[in-house]
Amino acid sequence: MDGMSSQQTAARPLRADAHRNRARLVEAAREVFATRGSAATVDEIAKAADVGVGTFYRHFPRRIDLVEAVYREDVEGLATLADELAATHEPWPALVAWLEGFVRYAQAKRTLLTELQEAFEKNPETAVQLRARIAGAARKVLTRAQSAGDARADLDEADLMQLLWGVCMARGATLEQNQRLLGVVLAGIRAPGRG
Repeated sequence: MDGMSSQQTAARPLRADAHRNRARLVEAAREVFATRGSAATVDEIAKAADVGVGTFYRHFPRRIDLVEAVYREDVEGLATLADELAATHEPWPALVAWLEGFVRYAQAKRTLLTELQEAFEKNPETAVQLRARIAGAARKVLTRAQSAGDARADLDEADLMQLLWGVCMARGATLEQNQRLLGVVLAGIRAPGRG
C-alpha cells in the first residue's frame, strides 16, 4: 500500500463496513478540522470517527490524503447543490442559495489552506479539476438567473468566483461577516430594475 494515493485506494470497491468507516472518517475530519483547523491530529479524527488509528491509515496512508478527500467531497457537495437548486428553485433564489452554500464551504476550507496548497503542489491537476467543477456549478446557477433576467448579463462564472474569493478568503474574515458581505455581492450582481 506504500505510495498508493487515497484516490487509488478509493478506486477499489470497499466492503460495506470499510465504506462506512471511510465515510465516518471524512465526516469526523470535517468536524474536527472546523474546530481545530490544521492543529487537528490523526488521533483526534480517528477518535471522533470511533475507529482505530490503524483504520485511519488503511483508508488514508497520509493525513494529507484525508484533507484532500474532505475537499473533494465538499466540492462535489457544491456541484450537487447547484443541480438540486436548478431542479427545485426559481433562478434567482437558486443562485442566492448556492452562493450562501459557497460562503459556508469557503469558510470551512480556510482552515485547511496550507495543507491543500501542499496537496495541489504535489498534484496540480487535482486543483484544476476541482476548480473546474466549482466553476461549472457556478455557471449553472448564474446562467439560469441571467436567462431569467434576474442577474446582470455582463458577468460570467469567473467574475462571480473572483468576487466571492475576494470576500471569503480575506484574512480574519468570519462567517457572519462573509454572509453580510454576500448581500453586497448579490446587490451588485442583481440585474438593474430587479428586486
